[in-house]
This record gives sequence, structure tokens and C-alpha cells, in this order.
Amino acid sequence: MVKITIDRPGCISCESCWTLCPDVFEQDSNDDLSSVTEQYRVDGNPAEGEVPDDLTDCAQEAADSCPVTIIFVEE
Repeated sequence: MVKITIDRPGCISCESCWTLCPDVFEQDSNDDLSSVTEQYRVDGNPAEGEVPDDLTDCAQEAADSCPVTIIFVEE
């Protein structure tokens, strides 16, 4: 499993992460900020998730494309 953390207050809703990796990231309907998809959230927290290894590359590509570098992928 790979840990995903989003510094949500810094999100600018550019759509990059959820466009590149919709299995892991989504736009939160409450505040329009990036969130970990509900399926992978830790304790229901939209800013933290754990994803299977086969989604690591997708999540890392999304993190690398984030213009404000608020997505962190830890193996």
C-alpha cells in the first residue's frame, strides 16, 4: 500500500490530479478541492488515503503534475 496525503487548504482546484488519476483523486462536491476517492480514504478523511501498489504510478504522476505541489505519495 502507498500513502497519499493532500494539503487540501493549498489546493487551487486545477483539475490536474483527478483528470490524470480519477481512481485515486476526485473533486470534493462540498468545497471543490481535491480529495482522495472515498474508497481509499483513511478514517473518512478526504486528505489522507492508502492505495494499492498498482495505483502508485498514477498517483505519483498526479502528484508530479500538481502546480502547487500539495500532493504527497509515500511508499
